[in-house]
Amino acid sequence: MSPAVEAPVKSELPWVQLFWFGALIVACYLPILQRLVAQWSSDEDMSHGFFVPVIAGFIVWQRREELAATEARPSMWGLLLVAWGCIQLLLGYLGTELFTARTAFVVTLIGAVWTLGGRPFLKKLAFPLCLLFLMVPIPAVIYSQITFPLQIFASKFAVAALDMFGIPVFRDGNILDVSGHLLSVVEACSGIRSLLTLTFLSLVYGYFFERRMWVRVALFVSVIPVAIFVNGSRITITGILTTVKPELAEGFFHEATGLFLFFAAFVVLILLHQLLARIAKFYESRRAAV
Repeated sequence: MSPAVEAPVKSELPWVQLFWFGALIVACYLPILQRLVAQWSSDEDMSHGFFVPVIAGFIVWQRREELAATEARPSMWGLLLVAWGCIQLLLGYLGTELFTARTAFVVTLIGAVWTLGGRPFLKKLAFPLCLLFLMVPIPAVIYSQITFPLQIFASKFAVAALDMFGIPVFRDGNILDVSGHLLSVVEACSGIRSLLTLTFLSLVYGYFFERRMWVRVALFVSVIPVAIFVNGSRITITGILTTVKPELAEGFFHEATGLFLFFAAFVVLILLHQLLARIAKFYESRRAAV
């Protein structure tokens, strides 16, 4: 007789422990989370923040059967990470540093998963947990160091593009004089908004629609040139519209142009993914033939 094959036994998730850990974490970080959500509502650069926890939660829910079949190996090492998150929260409060206090929430959450599920759960939930860092606005010091160079680069891009179209333009820093009309490339026009949102979308898109790690990395890296090109194009179009009718460079038309180009940037990422996927399949087929 052949030996009986045992069916895999599903391990019960520690629902009670998960509930209490989750309740305690939310209670400890409630003031931080409330201010974070308020910034999502008021800061257009962080409008994607509402979607980050939703997508991360959906990924966890999508893996629920896989997690239920995974043997939990609780680890006390996770408590050290939880403790570090609490210390980081305290330091953030004392130093009035929001970034430190907000990222402490994610650190504590990672520590809780490590404590209750061990390394197997931590490995399976690594992507959605790390994705949560994108819901935290970057520090103001780093933000200013990024936006100003982007403003200058976008201004230079627009000057070069407008010269190609034969439109006279003079640049003084981030101020453009287009046929006697002044355009100011302010922080909102630096492209940081599209850069942050496209970074989030590229990671999520790569996770759901691509298995090859190098293609995912390539999509992630390509966000930077795509966002810079699209933002420079937006300023160029604004300059062209200014020569036609100055009112078109403000209000609804200005916002509509930005929205259209943002979707165009996402389409470019999708097309780039299709190109990279075809290249990958080509080399995979050649390897298989050899």
